[in-house]
Amino acid sequence: MPLNIDWQQILLHLLNFVLLFAILYFLLYKPVKKFMDERTAYYKELDDKANKTLEEAEKYKAEYNEKLAQADEEIAEEKKQAHDEIEKLTGEKIKEAQGEAKKIIEAAHKNTEAEHEKMLKTVHSEITNMVSSAAEKLVSEHSTSKAFDEFLDKAEKGDANE
Repeated sequence: MPLNIDWQQILLHLLNFVLLFAILYFLLYKPVKKFMDERTAYYKELDDKANKTLEEAEKYKAEYNEKLAQADEEIAEEKKQAHDEIEKLTGEKIKEAQGEAKKIIEAAHKNTEAEHEKMLKTVHSEITNMVSSAAEKLVSEHSTSKAFDEFLDKAEKGDANE
């Protein structure tokens, strides 16, 4: 053979290589490839779940922000209504207080007038009593006969003067 090539050795080495390749393919390559495909699928599934969860979180965040805005609007509206109601109640209470103040003032005026009338009557009766006392003293100082004589003297003088 030229170049010292032994075809049997080449075929035998080739058969060994094919057998080695087949054994390695079934024992190493296929299980490793299967493991790698499973691992890739697992991480892809985790990534899909994470993306789905992120989308749901963003959706919930948008809903939350919308609800929060609605709640803020509702709170502002309720504050406005409460403020209006407080102003209304305050106005009513002020009117009631003014009405009561008028009634109190009117009652005070009536009481003052009644007190004034009572004082006038008291003063009038005291003056009457004082005049009566003074008249009694005057009358008692002058005896009736003396008073009668004086009256007659004055009456005579009055006739004489005319």
